[in-house]
Amino acid sequence: MSKQLLFNQVKKNQFKKLAQYVPIVARVHGDNHPEFHEVHKLFAEILKKTKAAGTEKPDLDQEFTKLREITDNYSVPNDVCESYEAVYNMLSESDEAYRA
Repeated sequence: MSKQLLFNQVKKNQFKKLAQYVPIVARVHGDNHPEFHEVHKLFAEILKKTKAAGTEKPDLDQEFTKLREITDNYSVPNDVCESYEAVYNMLSESDEAYRA
């Protein structure tokens, strides 16, 4: 499977769910986990760049690098809900597919 095909598959499977989950998790957990507000902003930028790129692979190196930094490589905090964990897992999978 080509790199672009892999990322497109993950994008198709994950981005719609992430677009629903990320704002909710930010609202619910943002006070106790202010770093998630940055996750929210970065995901919005990923969506914007992905949409603008159309069928081409967008340049998301900066966004995924920053996500890995602020999430400590998508390490899930102990005091969060399953939705928070799901967001980190989907972002991690998207990151891996992007870099594949």
